[in-house]
Amino acid sequence: MPGKQVAELKLSSLINAVTFGDDLIQIKTNFYSDPDIGSIHYRAQDIKPSGLFVAIPGHKADGHDFIDMAIEKGASAIVVQKPVVKNSIIIEVENSRKALGRLAAKYYGNPSEKLVIIGITGTNGKTTTAYLIESIFQAAGFNTGVIGTINCRYSGKTFPSPVTTPESLDLQHILSEMLIDGITHVVMEVSSHAIDLYRIENCFFDAAVFTNLTQDHLDYHKSIENYWEVKKKLFTESLVTGPKKDKAFAVVNCDNEKGKTLSGIVSVKCITSGSDPGCTVHAADSIIDAKGIKALISAPEASIGIESDLVGKHNIENIMCAVGVASGLGISSGIIKKGIESLSVIPGRLERINNDTGISVYVDYAHTPDALKNVLLSLRPVVKGRLICVFGCGGDRDKTKRPLMGNLAASLSDFAVITSDNPRTEDPMEIINQILTGIKQNEIHRLEPADSVNLLNIKGYIVEPDRKRAITLGINMAKNSDLVLIAGKGHENYQLIGKNSFPFDDRQEAILALSQIKAN
Repeated sequence: MPGKQVAELKLSSLINAVTFGDDLIQIKTNFYSDPDIGSIHYRAQDIKPSGLFVAIPGHKADGHDFIDMAIEKGASAIVVQKPVVKNSIIIEVENSRKALGRLAAKYYGNPSEKLVIIGITGTNGKTTTAYLIESIFQAAGFNTGVIGTINCRYSGKTFPSPVTTPESLDLQHILSEMLIDGITHVVMEVSSHAIDLYRIENCFFDAAVFTNLTQDHLDYHKSIENYWEVKKKLFTESLVTGPKKDKAFAVVNCDNEKGKTLSGIVSVKCITSGSDPGCTVHAADSIIDAKGIKALISAPEASIGIESDLVGKHNIENIMCAVGVASGLGISSGIIKKGIESLSVIPGRLERINNDTGISVYVDYAHTPDALKNVLLSLRPVVKGRLICVFGCGGDRDKTKRPLMGNLAASLSDFAVITSDNPRTEDPMEIINQILTGIKQNEIHRLEPADSVNLLNIKGYIVEPDRKRAITLGINMAKNSDLVLIAGKGHENYQLIGKNSFPFDDRQEAILALSQIKAN
């Protein structure tokens, strides 16, 4: 998504956007001119004549290895962070990812300065909180855009999201398109990868939300402390720099221990949320059942009685974060209430699969220990029969969470069906075996698929690597008043096996399995 400006910019104008602050910029070349730049690219294969190529190091490939291709395709200049000698204009910078963010913002006219942008970060709850804020903004009559895990959407248009937060060039392009389309408010999920890889460089936020921090992404961050240090930067660096720093504010969930810590170190206005009456936004009273949530939310200007179709204590926390944002922007309590109550379902987040078999089936994106725990604890009080959990863990990701999730599934459900998630390039059975090390701590029975239907009162588990068969198995073994949770993939409509993506949707597979029960 390279984009094209209405008017080309001089290279010197773009370079000036990169050189502020303490960064050392050197222009190394055997000749110098000031060409017009018609586009910016970080993929050499996309280069167009008069384009600027920014060579960024990646996990699987390094843009510096494709500089010759960029020059052959007509790049006017190259931005690098490693010394190179080429017959082209070479701009050497300390960090090319950081430079890409600044160049992109300048190229697209710094759109974030003209939009109200809410950034949401946290291990879990980002998507639900984004949907809640979007619904409140829509109730307030704001022209709203969303950039997140499920998709990018605005002005009735929807685009797929390959990652939670786009690369900086793509992000600035999207923001500029939103601005052209008349969008005024943007809700954006901000991943830890996006913070660490400078995807939000020169994206200026009006507010930032912290939902929680629990174990995830340790394959990338290596330790929970590194993960935490990266998350903090949204509040200690991004939120306090740029043209909005004097009016920006934070919303922090203090029901999470790291949230309590964060609330004490942010330098901007901080709206705290949580169950403690001392929080700026807190739930004075709440009832959670199978129908959803009833709560009295105490906010700075008024108490708001809400009734939501969302289920679970964790969703009260998400609702309070959304209330904190709306309150910080001065939105009335009536509009907040309307926005929260008009949101009935979030794709793949405790999404109920409607059917008339007497079996309750939910699909949820829970793919971390904390998320799986929250969902199982949320469903337990509403189950009249058995709670059956179908789940797996993704490949090429944090391996240490696999036994933890196995232990939780064994402890908090009556029966577990262990299967594949997105195995990617790992052996699915190796992933499953790591999950089983946690399950075996509970000394529950391992059954074979053929035995499951007949052993209704035994607490146990089954291994079925094929996810389609596992979903069918979990639903087939359920009886009237049982509840089946299919966890891990949520809204995803694909499965990643090896290096290939195959069509697969947990919700559609559940509907198919339920239809077969009804037909029989």
